[in-house]
Amino acid sequence: MRIAVVGAGGVGGYFGARLAAAGHEVTFVARGRHLEAVHGSGLLVRSPLGDVRTSPGSAVDSVARLGPTDLVIVAVKLWDTEDIAVRLASSEAGDAPVLSLQNGVHKDDILRRHLPADSVLGGTCFISAFIEEPGVVRHNSALQRMVLGARHPGQAPVVQRFLTACREAGIEAETSAEIDRVIWEKFVFLVGLSATTTVIRRPIGVVRSHERSRALLREIMEETVALAQASGVALDDTFAERQLAFCDTLPADMTSSMHNDLENGNRLELPWLSGGVADLAARLGVPAPRNRTVADILSPYVFGAAAG
Repeated sequence: MRIAVVGAGGVGGYFGARLAAAGHEVTFVARGRHLEAVHGSGLLVRSPLGDVRTSPGSAVDSVARLGPTDLVIVAVKLWDTEDIAVRLASSEAGDAPVLSLQNGVHKDDILRRHLPADSVLGGTCFISAFIEEPGVVRHNSALQRMVLGARHPGQAPVVQRFLTACREAGIEAETSAEIDRVIWEKFVFLVGLSATTTVIRRPIGVVRSHERSRALLREIMEETVALAQASGVALDDTFAERQLAFCDTLPADMTSSMHNDLENGNRLELPWLSGGVADLAARLGVPAPRNRTVADILSPYVFGAAAG
């Protein structure tokens, strides 16, 4: 397949490099020193599952430079989604199916505002990876799972083709007939983990071991479940409690990318996580006081340390 990966960070870099190693034609859209390194020496992924390096010259600086493409994978930070969608719409890759592996539940709605609605596939992923240095992505564990779904019958062929490509590349991948439910399930956990670890500024082990912070984690996830239900997604009333039990199985030192971004003075995805929950809940008349408080506390840091 001819695959464009917009965003060569932990998620896009890892999956794109695996697909390239399996023989697919992968072009990364990157920026800055990372772009220079990938263009000059290829992208190196260091992983417990085996290291891979892409060929030099496999990166461009803009979606405007993409040619005809079989699939576009969007893996940029959420604040860049609208700009990427606008640029994609006017590019040679603008008619290609698009798969967002970004966090949250807002991503596909943003893409559909600028791209044909029937071109936006459903998908999410489960992985811990980050840019270690320019041109190098570090994959932290054996987890590297992707779930895909067709929202329209016409999307089924490309979903199946990409599923085959992933499996050829050694990526754990599966399809779901209820892809929006899967995306919301991940969102419940992600909102809880990101909100608590970032506000408390400690990893999950600390959060879950204290009565009040553990209750905060559960209540943040319960609000997100209630929002999913109000949005027409069938999550049952016990889902947050089961996610809390899942949090008990995680490594004690595990944290969230938003916590890392706060510690490093980077911009936060808060408006699409707890902030997004609070805003959508307000529109639907669903109470979300815990998520609103998290969004208020972290609001000075949304644009990075300089804004604080």
